Amino acid sequence: MQDHRTDRKPAHVTETELQVQRQAMAEVRALEDRPRTFCIVTYGCQMNAHDSETLAGMFREMGMSEAPDRESADFVLFNTCCVRDNAERKALGNVTWLKEVRKRNPALRIGVCGCMIQEPGMAERILKQYSFVDLAFGTANLYRMPELFLRMLQTGSRVVEVADENTIAEDLPVQRLRRDAAYITIMYGCNNFCSYCIVPYVRGRERSREMDDILREAEGLMRDGVKEIMLLGQNVNSYGLGLEGGASFPALLRRLDAMGVERLRFMTSHPKDLSDDLIDAMAGSKHILPQFHLPVQSGSDEVLRAMNRRYTRAEYLGRVRALRGAIPDIGLTTDIIVGHPGETEAQFLDTLSLVEEVGYDSAFTFIYSPRVGTRAAAMPGQIAPEVATERIQRLIAVQERRQRERLRRFIGMEESVLAEGLSRRSDAAVSGKGGHGISITFPGSAEDVGEIVRVRVTGVKNNTLTGERV
Repeated sequence: MQDHRTDRKPAHVTETELQVQRQAMAEVRALEDRPRTFCIVTYGCQMNAHDSETLAGMFREMGMSEAPDRESADFVLFNTCCVRDNAERKALGNVTWLKEVRKRNPALRIGVCGCMIQEPGMAERILKQYSFVDLAFGTANLYRMPELFLRMLQTGSRVVEVADENTIAEDLPVQRLRRDAAYITIMYGCNNFCSYCIVPYVRGRERSREMDDILREAEGLMRDGVKEIMLLGQNVNSYGLGLEGGASFPALLRRLDAMGVERLRFMTSHPKDLSDDLIDAMAGSKHILPQFHLPVQSGSDEVLRAMNRRYTRAEYLGRVRALRGAIPDIGLTTDIIVGHPGETEAQFLDTLSLVEEVGYDSAFTFIYSPRVGTRAAAMPGQIAPEVATERIQRLIAVQERRQRERLRRFIGMEESVLAEGLSRRSDAAVSGKGGHGISITFPGSAEDVGEIVRVRVTGVKNNTLTGERV
């Protein structure tokens, strides 16, 4: 396969360009006739969620406050995902629904951004089919939102802009979703070009942030009282590409661990880039939590080759053994796709046997979704929907059984849980994630939210745990 990696140093947004955005935020804030409230509707992964935090921070700088819902907002922005077809259709359906809301509120303005807009041809489609959309921009334009927003207000016309080159923008304002936990994006884009995946086309090639910028951001979060940081990237294992000074993901983890970040997580990792050095960094750390998300996608070597995953089943299982050898109780999770073009029944059974063998704590399972522009979309042997549906039901049944078996190992163990919120079933209980990444519900109150509580696990309930305070 062609190697799309590049050692070119990633491009950064200049201070002059950032000053243009700061000036635009100030000019919007000074306008008398401007939207006063905003609502961001986010689809997709944690990176999209963190992008929405940045967008919310910029809206705040423009003098806007967050509305409680879409119906009461002056400006609604859909931050979209295009990795799955149903996510794209859901986003477009909700955008169309707002067209009816505008009939009751003519002053409502509507925006669409994110990965979907970065898709080839999507901007033209927005212009043609969604004339009621006032503002549209892609992932590469996110930092320019204030300038585009100001242009929309000043001209009274639609603004649609999609940049080709992805850059790194530092020091943008952020409104965090939680006070106790935060995201830090350490790299953007992907060079792997898996046959089914559109991410490299909409997020661009890999670009790593400077390590000093990441450490400075982490220091600021710690000063603000953040207890848990999750590092984000399409493939965090390849962090450091194009940077000088020996920057690598294990080196970054060791620096953050030495800083004393109380709880440190990361995702996502590509199995082919999971090094022994990374495993050693985790095993020797004080603050990196014993959780690892390692997408396998398929248990068949033939399907893995068709997916361009660049590892074999045996190599993947070798990495699992290495992780569990160094960190015996590590919480291991994965992603699995069924129905990739050409997948036979025997190859699907290879996936089932791998799930049986590994025993994941949880798994995100998907039916293959054709994405225009990816190689798999043009492959022969597209799987009939009813076959793919039947296979995923069998996969879910096996995974749920193995998951219950695996989770029983936690009974009697003590876990430090960062309480995220009240239980949906009781105001006398709270829930949060333990160190292994599994949700645990235990007796508590609203006063516990945002605190780290020591809990003894007492039972397994579906895909979560129950416990008692120690």
